[in-house]
Amino acid sequence: MAQPKRRWSKARTGLKRSTWKIEAKNLATCPHCHEAVLPHTVCSNCGYYAGKEVVAKKAENK
Repeated sequence: MAQPKRRWSKARTGLKRSTWKIEAKNLATCPHCHEAVLPHTVCSNCGYYAGKEVVAKKAENK
C-alpha cells in the first residue's frame, strides 16, 4: 500500500475539517395545529399529514 511522502500541515488538516459542521434541521409548521414538525412526516401533536388525519390521538383523561 502506498505511503504518504510527508505529513499534512495543520492548516491543511483544518481546511479539511472545516466542512465537519452540524447543520440545523429544516422544520416546517403543521398547517392544522401550527407546531414545528419535520417535513414529510406525520405531526406528532395532532396526527395530521397532508390535511388528513392519519393517526388518531387518544382522548386525554384529566
